[in-house]
Amino acid sequence: MAEASKGIEAAGLVREFKGGVVAVAGIDLYVAEGEIYGFLGPNGAGKSTTVHMLTTLLPPTAGRATVAGFDVVKQGPAVRKAIGAALQEAALDPMLTGREHMRLQTALHALPREERRARGEELLERVGLTGAADRKVKTYSGGMKRRLDLALALVHHPRLLFLDEPTTGLDPQSRTALWQEVARLAKEDGVTVFLTTQYLEEADVLCDRVGIIDQGKIVAEGTPSELKATIGRPTVDVVPCDHEQRDRVADVLRQFGDLTQASPHGVAVRLAGDEFGLADVIRALDAEELHVDHLELHSPSLDDVFLAKTGRTLEGAEEEQQAELVS
Repeated sequence: MAEASKGIEAAGLVREFKGGVVAVAGIDLYVAEGEIYGFLGPNGAGKSTTVHMLTTLLPPTAGRATVAGFDVVKQGPAVRKAIGAALQEAALDPMLTGREHMRLQTALHALPREERRARGEELLERVGLTGAADRKVKTYSGGMKRRLDLALALVHHPRLLFLDEPTTGLDPQSRTALWQEVARLAKEDGVTVFLTTQYLEEADVLCDRVGIIDQGKIVAEGTPSELKATIGRPTVDVVPCDHEQRDRVADVLRQFGDLTQASPHGVAVRLAGDEFGLADVIRALDAEELHVDHLELHSPSLDDVFLAKTGRTLEGAEEEQQAELVS
């Protein structure tokens, strides 16, 4: 590995547990300064183990990694000084208030005494907890606890922030609020963010680049747009008013690309290249006097990418679909 990046670099990173269980199987990573990098994968894929190695909580079995320019094995204290981390299990005391947590955290990080109160109040306001600052954490909702944990991770002005599935179990409003704060941190403060998630929308909306990990290996990496482009073309799904006309609809759609899996009463085509669009399909159906009950354009998604790379869908994708149906 050449001169270490001030972001995150890893080469051949491996973590093997007792019994020969390999959680991370030789991954390479590069995260630039100021970037939001999404680490996308199902439970058990190796996401949290990777975070634990990069934050010095677990030593690698093999390979090397640097964070903020410091080796995670040889320079652990320097790594910990440069980073903030909000892991899956927030280390919060239910009997302390939000403000008391901030006071304790600023003291643990040895902030000058005259700065502690101001820094605590600034962060409580930033994450929307000023009104609940004097309530005990045991009265906080899940979203409030996540936001307090984020504030605690930011006390010492870290250059890099590790967030391990920070929005799991949160309601849509709390999730959106946390996304906005993470995006602001990267854009305005230049904080590098390493975010693990199993939510496709989270990776798509928030991240500059995404790495997909499955069974301890990175199976795809790039910007959300680049990854979706590897899947390629959008699909048009047509359900005719008269289900007996499905064969006629299929004949029309074949001129636009390859027929693909569709809803039970519908016909779907994956458009061939950029020369065709939804309007072309509609005009062709009208020319044949075929009336449709439903017509929809499906753009490639990160779920399509994940399915293509791993052969299965992501747990978070199922939760997102259920949430859409409820709403």
